[in-house]
Amino acid sequence: MIDDPAALHRAFAAHDARFDGVFYMGVTSTGIYCRPVCTARTPKAANCRFFSSAMAAEKARFRPCLRCRPELAPGNAPVDDGHRIATLLIRRIDEGMLDGGEGLERIAEKFGWSSRQIRRMVQREFGVSPMQLVQTRRLLLAKQLLTETGLAIGEVAFASGFASLRRFNDAFSAHYGMPPSRFRRSTSDAARGDSQADALTLQLGFRAPFDWQGLLRFLGARAIPGIERVTSDAYARTVRLGGHAGRVEVRRHPMRDTLLVALSPSLLPVLPALLGRLRQLFDLAARPDVIAAHLAADPLLAGAVRLTPGVRVPGAFDGFEMAVRAILGQQVTVKGASTLTGRLVRSLGVASGFAEAGFERLSPTPERVAMASVDEIGSLGVIASRARSLIALASEVAAGRLCLEPGADPDDTMRRLVALPGVGAWTAHYIAMRALRWPDAFPGSDLVLRQRLGGVSAAVAERRSQGWRPWRAYAAMYLWRGLPEGEGGRRLSQARQ
Repeated sequence: MIDDPAALHRAFAAHDARFDGVFYMGVTSTGIYCRPVCTARTPKAANCRFFSSAMAAEKARFRPCLRCRPELAPGNAPVDDGHRIATLLIRRIDEGMLDGGEGLERIAEKFGWSSRQIRRMVQREFGVSPMQLVQTRRLLLAKQLLTETGLAIGEVAFASGFASLRRFNDAFSAHYGMPPSRFRRSTSDAARGDSQADALTLQLGFRAPFDWQGLLRFLGARAIPGIERVTSDAYARTVRLGGHAGRVEVRRHPMRDTLLVALSPSLLPVLPALLGRLRQLFDLAARPDVIAAHLAADPLLAGAVRLTPGVRVPGAFDGFEMAVRAILGQQVTVKGASTLTGRLVRSLGVASGFAEAGFERLSPTPERVAMASVDEIGSLGVIASRARSLIALASEVAAGRLCLEPGADPDDTMRRLVALPGVGAWTAHYIAMRALRWPDAFPGSDLVLRQRLGGVSAAVAERRSQGWRPWRAYAAMYLWRGLPEGEGGRRLSQARQ
């Protein structure tokens, strides 16, 4: 747990679900303790005490909140990990693994639970059964497709995950009180995009402000040759999900707070998973107002936050792919890491099936990398110790022992990462920051971060970062971008000269 009451109070005030189960807050004026996601009014910091577990709060004679029900929060022990597993379950649903009882059994087996326990978790966390959750998410996606595209009703039904047009019509009519055809007629043609033979365009919303250009520059510098291409206004890449391959391109809407996602029709069967991964990649769930208000209180970052509002922490479209690049990036330049990753992709990846220059390959799977030998990877210019790290990482991911997805326990995942040969704290925090979407990750041993802090040691950088909790990952992004002259920036510029 974060050992900083002020940072914990800020996390509670933001109601950030990423901290649910990490801590509990007791209110001395009421004698009640709550989860960070509680919707009750935030009490004064002076009236708050923080605990790492519900048991510790109750030992201090606090009563559980009847609104947020702390007994439902994820805890440190697997037996109390309901919210985290429910979050991962949603990703599995979007990946298409839950099409019935058999799919639920597979998911339950992966987490070491029974299907009955999974059903109870979902019911507690979302108030519905797993199949009701599936149905609701399918209907919401169908509504978006009807509104934003010109796809035929049958195409909408199958793209949103329904097995037949009849089931889709029945579910839509029961839920919305009208058939999908009538809903489409009630939606203006201007609101819908064109469904062309080679592309389909949808929208993903975000909270403004959004530093789109800064995010593109970060991703562009780290783009993997053969898979990704980043221009001054767009991000594009090849995609393989659930046996379906295609291309996707993302641009910012010129007039609205949305991103425009153009995708190959071949990706329609995996559309829920694709959109979910893009939301994670572009950090669309961030609260830039809350994060900026906290970071701007530090004079060191105030100028940067004011000049560049809406900085996001770039996520990962594929956690394993991103982790491979992170390991290859140890002790080499950003450009050098991209070059090595491009060689690995050409050697171990498969052809994408697209003729366009720059989109020749699909990212290699964990299973393929795990099968490679040290000599095979070494022939690409990768040193032997780094090759062994890659093979160890791939073996853990392929075996299901290491989860590199949002919702995974960040502390446990980082412990597992540093246990791998050749993987240190910097790499573990960087992977947690991007692949796991952990907002408090901070790779304090990073050379650039330490230089921006005045050439300090990693230990001093770690201590200096405590005031930025629980959003240290966003502070790291500002430091990597560089600080403006004046205020804190002038002080660092002088220190580097």
